[in-house]
Amino acid sequence: MKYLLIGLMLTSASISSADKYTIDTKGAHAFVQFKIKHLGYSWLYGRFDTFSGEFEFDENNPEKANIEMTVDTTSVNSNHTARDKHLRNEDFLNVAAHPTATFKSKSFTPSENGHGTMIGDLTLNGVTKEETFKVEFIGGGKDPWGGNRRGYEATSTITLADYKIKKSLGPASETLLLTVSVEGIKQ
Repeated sequence: MKYLLIGLMLTSASISSADKYTIDTKGAHAFVQFKIKHLGYSWLYGRFDTFSGEFEFDENNPEKANIEMTVDTTSVNSNHTARDKHLRNEDFLNVAAHPTATFKSKSFTPSENGHGTMIGDLTLNGVTKEETFKVEFIGGGKDPWGGNRRGYEATSTITLADYKIKKSLGPASETLLLTVSVEGIKQ
């Protein structure tokens, strides 16, 4: 019986569980940004200033990585007050009816050096659609304050019409590049 208990303790100690990380928005070490062509003549850049989220990562089972994020769509910021007001109305984000956007991962396919592909459900403007993100592992390890951190950047091309965004500025502006850059603090 004694050896069985020792064996169970050793087995449970060797079973790795995922590390949980909170996205560091307080220290401004995370960003949700987008860029879209304006009439096909230039790039318009913007970001969402308010968001939160958590992710899990297990070194021994990277395919089980997952993330959940919530974005306050009212916090859209394109560095132009009148345009931001327009982005918040029914033509684009319709924030009165849908003040948040969410992403919940469903799968992660790792590749070399911690990079990979993440598939999940993006909910925006009241529509949920599966999207694929290319994920780049930036780095991880101890921080100067005694904690541990991991950082990633993920990109995806989003088709606006898929999310019932009514306003179109022409064929060059039908998609946008969404970039999510996160640094998580291990809990």
